[in-house]
Amino acid sequence: MPQEEMLEVAKRKGRLNIGIPKEITFQENRIPLVPDDVALLVNHGHNVLVETGSGNSSNFQDHDYSEAGAQIAYSAEEVYKNADTIIKVAPPSLAEIEFMQPKQTLFSTLQLPAQPENFLRKLIDKKVSAIAYEWIKDEDGVFPVIRAMGEIAGGTSILIAAEYLSNTNNGQGAILGGISGVAPTEVVIIGAGTVGEYAARAALGLGATVKVFDNSVYRLRRLQNVMGTRIFTSIIQPRVLAKHLKTADVAIGALRASGGRTPLVVTEEMVQEMKAGSVIVDVSIDQGGCFETSRVTNHTTPVFRKHGVVHYCVPNIASRVSRTASYALSTIFTPILKNMGDEGGLSNMLRHNIGVRNGVYVYNGILTNKYLGELFNLPSKDLDLLVAAL
Repeated sequence: MPQEEMLEVAKRKGRLNIGIPKEITFQENRIPLVPDDVALLVNHGHNVLVETGSGNSSNFQDHDYSEAGAQIAYSAEEVYKNADTIIKVAPPSLAEIEFMQPKQTLFSTLQLPAQPENFLRKLIDKKVSAIAYEWIKDEDGVFPVIRAMGEIAGGTSILIAAEYLSNTNNGQGAILGGISGVAPTEVVIIGAGTVGEYAARAALGLGATVKVFDNSVYRLRRLQNVMGTRIFTSIIQPRVLAKHLKTADVAIGALRASGGRTPLVVTEEMVQEMKAGSVIVDVSIDQGGCFETSRVTNHTTPVFRKHGVVHYCVPNIASRVSRTASYALSTIFTPILKNMGDEGGLSNMLRHNIGVRNGVYVYNGILTNKYLGELFNLPSKDLDLLVAAL
């Protein structure tokens, strides 16, 4: 008689206790793991502890998480006390760092310009391992979190501009795009990276005339290739840029600085020459902005007018569509957490996962990022050497 084939079932090497504290940063509405992915992690044998109300801003209720198999905690202290892996969107505050336990692993953004000077010292003193989302790379060498949030910010920036062109928001009363027999609106996009690409896609989809400026011919060429249609592109030359801003209905600031502040490429005089009622959406405002007239706003009071031009300068555009952004983050972090459990913990995973290793800046209380060490005058060690010594 035929016999059943006996297949070996792989044993799980480690069970993670994952903690998700509620975000307390101003207007941070995202959550790093959605209920569907929590259920997946729980089914793989991991424990997930979620602070009550963590998902409310993204329209995920405590009930959704408990049904997915998570435990609900009623204080941040409880989460930090009982989890060995903390995952959150914004960096922890100094008060939250006090709750952390030695040898914990922290996944969060770093957002270094917004951190107090003793932020790094507190993490080092706690002997934790800290990983910055924005520095994690995938198999192709791309920063997946920056890419995902850039896609969201690019598409959303065009929808924001469409809102402020309408009469409802005291705009000029124009439709973004146009109709048969009526000239389309003009959109000038400064920057041909991920944000610029997805802003261009959204604007073209609505029927607008799109003009893209960037300092890199390579990025402009890449944009032409991926768009599948010929669009106006130009190197950032002040006279040419000023000429096209005069006729633009919408200007999107999508430049990114490799380090330091975004270059100011649009002067106040250029803004003065723009049409009354036109809209500026400065997505680069988190790095200082590329319009001289820009200043930081928030989701409560997102716009101001200067020289008759509407300025939208909210640094955290992704929180405006927090549910979509939460799903985007969750699809990135769930495989990382699964891999971490399968490898038996962070140390074993870092041996094989170069992409996550790139995001580590503190490892067991040792600063491993040379740039941060030089910036804050702290000693640092090479992470590759520390991992090889395990």
